Amino acid sequence: MSSYNNKNQTSPSDDKLNKAKIKLALGSTEIDYLWKARNVEGAFINGEIRAKNEKEAMKILQKQQLMSIELKKIRTVRPRKISRKDIAYFTRQLSTLLKAGLPLMQAMDIISRGHENPAFSRLINDVKLNIQSGSSFANSLRAHPDYFDTLYCNLVESGEQTGVLDNLLERLATYLEKNLAMISKLKKAMIYPIFILAVVFIIVVGLMVFIIPTFKEIFASFGAELPAPTLIIMSISDFVVRYIWLILAAPIVMIFVLKAQLKRSEKLREAKDKMMLSLPIFGSIIRKAAIARWSRTLGTMFSSGIPIVESLESVAGASGNINYEKATYNIQSDVTKGTSLTVAMRATQLFPNMVTQMVASGEESGALDSMLNKVGDFYEEEVDTSIASLSTLIEPLLIVILGVIICTILVALYLPFFSIGKAF
Repeated sequence: MSSYNNKNQTSPSDDKLNKAKIKLALGSTEIDYLWKARNVEGAFINGEIRAKNEKEAMKILQKQQLMSIELKKIRTVRPRKISRKDIAYFTRQLSTLLKAGLPLMQAMDIISRGHENPAFSRLINDVKLNIQSGSSFANSLRAHPDYFDTLYCNLVESGEQTGVLDNLLERLATYLEKNLAMISKLKKAMIYPIFILAVVFIIVVGLMVFIIPTFKEIFASFGAELPAPTLIIMSISDFVVRYIWLILAAPIVMIFVLKAQLKRSEKLREAKDKMMLSLPIFGSIIRKAAIARWSRTLGTMFSSGIPIVESLESVAGASGNINYEKATYNIQSDVTKGTSLTVAMRATQLFPNMVTQMVASGEESGALDSMLNKVGDFYEEEVDTSIASLSTLIEPLLIVILGVIICTILVALYLPFFSIGKAF
């Protein structure tokens, strides 16, 4: 049995050691081999196999009662980090194979053998081992919380209990794919202006370090008093040249320190997420994305037959914003006491009137899941429209900012030449 299933019987230090071993196993390099062998009937057959080394490949093939095995190395396959895209792709594949009538274990074996990432193949194999040891599919997934969250495991458990695992996995795959698309759009909206600003920063630092010192030498030969703007630019240049490594390293160090502090401090995370919601332009997009993900998640959970209180437990972290996470726990507490979902949502003051009105209609008509999914669709479209508008506006704005900065520097550098021209 996997070490995860014995978690309750081990000490905290043993549990950490087991997790470390599993992470190490997931990250090991594997090799693809072409093999040729004789089966029990004496016929020669061939194929392809992936293993950590030649010895392991031989053992796997020998277990299949193959003899006179010949192996030829094809390529070394290096593992990469298991991504959300891998999980979404696995869910879609598994749903398709189960709908085609394949048993769960066979379907997982096909996916594991066909995946290009050894780390993911080992993850699926570990889940298979847990199932073979007597655990349910949902509990086997719960042994890997870094890859399969509460929402994922709850939906799988619901599918196992109701006998519609293939349909639940299809719904879950659709949810994950839409969630990935939303995250990708948000990253695109945030990364592009950051990239442009980084380019502006590099250009300005380059001017300060390489161009302005050259002009400083030329001005020194004039022996005349320099204009105030030129003196300011030259002073800034001296500062940048003197502390260049500090200036370049400071942003990187600040990012790492901030990340570490965000992991430790819930108050800091809450302040950061609140600030993100208050940002001009970007704050509106982030809020719409959070509402879209919140509504989509709750709609998916509720339509899968999971009670509203349990659904809210899984929804809490799905919005990607700690303010909405805390609000969800408040909503859950109110709903548990008998308050309607609509009233509980209004009390948080985080949801627009349109959202609470649609939820109220859903509660009254008995079509809450449908209304929540419509809210998700609406706000996803709103995010798409906002990002498209942002991309159209932000490029010329950043070009103007870059032009103003460079023009200011150039004017300051050429003012002394104009002064000299007037003197003559």
